[in-house]
Amino acid sequence: VGSAMSASHRREDIPAHRVVNRLGLLTGKHHFEGTNLMQQLLENEGITVVDNQILNFETVFWDPQNP
Repeated sequence: VGSAMSASHRREDIPAHRVVNRLGLLTGKHHFEGTNLMQQLLENEGITVVDNQILNFETVFWDPQNP
């Protein structure tokens, strides 16, 4: 996943900022330029992030097996 994040986060057509760990932590934020770019992109979509974790993660989580 880390390699995919590194390769894809520079492309605007791939929403790599949405890839977080199973607990909603922004563990991939080091792949984005700046200190809070990943958080800013998520917040632009209406996601609330506090201390590098998505609040109410269970309400915004997308399960690909349950579309």
